[in-house]
Amino acid sequence: MRVQSYLKLSVAAALATIALKTAAWWWTDSVSLLSDALESLVNLAGATFGLAMVTIAQRPPDEDHPYGHHKAEYFSSGFEGVLILAAALGIIWAAVHRWISPVPLESLGLGLGLSVASSVLNGVLAFYMLRAARAHHSIALEADARHLFTDVWTSVGVVVGLLGVMLTGWQWLDPLMAILVALNILREAAHLLRRSADGLMDQALDDDAQTRIREVLAEFEHHTIRFDHLHTRSAGQRRYVDLHMHMPSHWSLGRAAAVRNSVEQALMSAVPGLRATIQLLPMNVEAHFDDPKDLI
Repeated sequence: MRVQSYLKLSVAAALATIALKTAAWWWTDSVSLLSDALESLVNLAGATFGLAMVTIAQRPPDEDHPYGHHKAEYFSSGFEGVLILAAALGIIWAAVHRWISPVPLESLGLGLGLSVASSVLNGVLAFYMLRAARAHHSIALEADARHLFTDVWTSVGVVVGLLGVMLTGWQWLDPLMAILVALNILREAAHLLRRSADGLMDQALDDDAQTRIREVLAEFEHHTIRFDHLHTRSAGQRRYVDLHMHMPSHWSLGRAAAVRNSVEQALMSAVPGLRATIQLLPMNVEAHFDDPKDLI
């Protein structure tokens, strides 16, 4: 299934959970259920924006964007992080107000049932979305999946808190659980914003991908061929590696190009979604950069 299809499912699930959780809050007047419903609004906004950004990211390169639009996904992750942050602050404000002025809760059994139903829906969808995000290397899909998982744990916390109110009659458990939910949401917001910033700053590929790249290069390297100045970066679902390949100066251009093509194909087969750029240099020629850390 394509990334867009998962995000469309997320939009539909967000609409369904908004309806369920809003009804639960309406019947119970629980501020923690209200916080849960507010986060589902964020889910809807995030999934909608994520769908738009993924669609943009898959546009082909053009004159103004010769390297493509892959980084658009990071804007989706950052936007969702900001939305989560705003929702968490709103939840804290409502919870503090309810703590100061407690209100008796009503129809808790029905409210809890609706909350559990929405959590099951979000949990199943989040599980498959996160697995697809890893397969497609989509940060937009990962951000939406992680937000859905946060929503599930939020609902679990709300249910536990309301069960506590039912068993003890302590009304302050409701706003307390809402505040704890908000703090958990803040943690997730910080994670998404950090991931977005890392992506926009050309973060290196993960350790597993770099290991596979080095293993491929080791298969080709011998006394006539060596590699250096290896750099990797990610841009949305696309991943890149740039390096220098040194070979004997007496080789013909055709022979050198054929070896380079073999290395590029092996690299792209070993790491799905990878684009390899290899600069050919004679064995006795070095490329020097200002930063000594550029050297392997």
